[in-house]
Amino acid sequence: MHVFSSDTHHGHDPQFFVVRGQIRRSNEQPERAERLKLAAQRAGHTIAPADTFDRETLETVHTPRYLDFLENVHARWLELEDSNPEEVIPNVHPFPGEPCTYPQHLVGRVGFHLGDMAAAIGAGTWRAAEGAAHCALSAVQHVQGGARAAYALCRPPGHHAYAERANGFCYLNNAAIAACDLRPHHERVAILDIDVHHGNGTQGVFYDRADVLTISLHADPHYMTPFFTGHAHETGRDAGEGYNLNLPLPKGLNTEGYLRELERACDRIAAFAPGALVVSLGLDAYEHDPYQGVAVTTEGFERITRRIAQLGLPTVLIQEGGYLSDALGDNLASALAGFA
Repeated sequence: MHVFSSDTHHGHDPQFFVVRGQIRRSNEQPERAERLKLAAQRAGHTIAPADTFDRETLETVHTPRYLDFLENVHARWLELEDSNPEEVIPNVHPFPGEPCTYPQHLVGRVGFHLGDMAAAIGAGTWRAAEGAAHCALSAVQHVQGGARAAYALCRPPGHHAYAERANGFCYLNNAAIAACDLRPHHERVAILDIDVHHGNGTQGVFYDRADVLTISLHADPHYMTPFFTGHAHETGRDAGEGYNLNLPLPKGLNTEGYLRELERACDRIAAFAPGALVVSLGLDAYEHDPYQGVAVTTEGFERITRRIAQLGLPTVLIQEGGYLSDALGDNLASALAGFA
């Protein structure tokens, strides 16, 4: 399988991350991508650099003002008196449901566009996020050229990013960008998110659309972030009603239980009959991942992706979560083997 990667990710290494009131280094570290790339190489996959694409490909999902914000905010942040020179951090947010005017002041815009403190922006964040999106688009291009599947080693990840808001380590929604790039070639496209966290940004992008089916298997938001979304009753809005499926999973669910829920997702995808599939490939469903949500084994990832491959669809695999553990590379090798 072709693996598309970008070295721009090295410039993004957020140090500011708040866990229950304690400031720590982010779990989303450059070493993640290096381990994943090495594992793909060792497994015999072809490593290829991502191509570059026009800004318009990102605007299929994200607004121009948001893209301008991501690209320029760090330089503007440095002009503020007493700002943290390393990273842009929000300290105020609009309240849902109240009137909201787009702020003129940079601090207000930071709170408007950064949904939480897990989305800190440093000097290299924009180039890394853009590079990750280009990995996704390169994988789409390869699949559109006739490949059965391709893998985009996206870092930073993307499935928590909305059209105008970064969240949870995510800035550009790589899976949504891939789906929108596939859409002109296919009447319907499906997105299957198997990250341990709900793909809230992806859900938000397509929530009122019937041409893109979104399905997410994730740790129940009653006990796992993002808390506010990912519940089973969220099924879509207006034209999108019935085209969003959330499958919340109980804490500690093992591989066999996960596969039973995956069968429900695969049945729904088959009934939708898309022309292509995007998989948000989170490896943080692993039993020893730092987030400790569900308990899929290393061998279980191969079984999961093998079942997905049986759908027989051109498939773009997008890297989402999966954090530092001794088995991170083995988990990717196992997941890619499912498409062998």
